[in-house]
Amino acid sequence: MIVIVDYKLGNIRSVENAFIKAGAKVSVSSSESDILKSDGLIVPGVGAFKKATDNLKELNIYDTVIKSIEDKKPYLGICLGFQMLFTESIEHGTNPGFDIFSGKVKRFKESVKIPHMGWNSVYYLKDSPIFKDIPEKSYFYFDHSYYVSPAEDKIVAGKTGYGKEFVSAVCEGNIWATQFHPEKSAGIGLKIIRNFIDYVG
Repeated sequence: MIVIVDYKLGNIRSVENAFIKAGAKVSVSSSESDILKSDGLIVPGVGAFKKATDNLKELNIYDTVIKSIEDKKPYLGICLGFQMLFTESIEHGTNPGFDIFSGKVKRFKESVKIPHMGWNSVYYLKDSPIFKDIPEKSYFYFDHSYYVSPAEDKIVAGKTGYGKEFVSAVCEGNIWATQFHPEKSAGIGLKIIRNFIDYVG
């Protein structure tokens, strides 16, 4: 069973519906035991970084999610679930993340329209299972004002241009994560979801 972590922010139902459409057995849960028993974990979300981490702590599952990642459980982070993997975010002050990967979450400059919303292409930096059978420069749906700046290039699977190049996907071992929303990216997004389902097995 794949568990979608419900930490009371964002688009949980649209993610659930997309995974069901892709043929997965999924459940939506805030339960520590459900997370620990799951075969794979999805952390989606739309909203503020600090609110997301605070909610996970209030639900007593913040450390559980980190432990699951460290125990090599397949993990798909979407938007906030991507950003929280890193050391810290500057959104509304400096706030710590999971620190699975070293790096910071930064805000786009005022020279571009914020939020970055709509369809944009992704080009690949390495051969990654996350993009299996998906053509390079395919278009995905974005909705964000902050972007990730990793300390290491080796984790970066894809980048996107919006005023500057920014990291739009990482893939390293059991950890897959995207700044864009696969669940809102039509057929090409469903392919990423199916790739993750196949990876979970």
